[in-house]
Amino acid sequence: MAGKTVLITGATSGIGAHTARLLLDRGHRVAVTGRDERRLKTFLDETGRPDRLLGLAADAADWQATESVVNRTVEHFGALDAAVANAGFMSGDSIGAGDPESWAPMVLANVLGPALLAHAALPHLESTGGRLVLIGSVAGLKNSPGNLYSATKWAVTGLAENLRLHATTRGIGVTLVNPGMIDTPFWQGVGAPSYALPPQPIAEAIAFALDQPAGVDLNTLTVRPVGQPV
Repeated sequence: MAGKTVLITGATSGIGAHTARLLLDRGHRVAVTGRDERRLKTFLDETGRPDRLLGLAADAADWQATESVVNRTVEHFGALDAAVANAGFMSGDSIGAGDPESWAPMVLANVLGPALLAHAALPHLESTGGRLVLIGSVAGLKNSPGNLYSATKWAVTGLAENLRLHATTRGIGVTLVNPGMIDTPFWQGVGAPSYALPPQPIAEAIAFALDQPAGVDLNTLTVRPVGQPV
């Protein structure tokens, strides 16, 4: 995948940030989004590469913002070869406990966000024969009691397959990457399990998907740490 343009949502920390840095190290052009302009600026300043890195403040669950991000990436770099729907988060509440008022932002970010990115990016990916990557979770393969976050990731699992059915007829690849337990700010305040992986292996998995040759549609990658029982 020499010198291509990749858009990554929610990429100011964790898996998204590590993926952006990995792709930049390999010579690609990267556009990243984040909702917090201060954190976005910090990431851009720390990462450098102003000639190949574009930062755009946007809420992944907002249609107008998502459409603008895709269009600005294409205008800035000239094309779009891949889009990575990485933005999302987990509410600690479970169904039957906690505050239901806090659930809507998570559902919108985790489910609506990838759908909006697909809608905005697919026409450009069709032009380049590109790839859409959705970041799912092992929680989207294995249920747990009252886990609404898990339900959103099950939705992403289904979304990836129905997008594949749609996109493959247009020459676009679709890959679902399911991380297991990864030591990122996702676990802030709780603490990641001792066996949790660092974000780098997931970034490598995303890069591997993006590096597939023309005609290869790599559909699902699940990456667990050794020791994760679920």
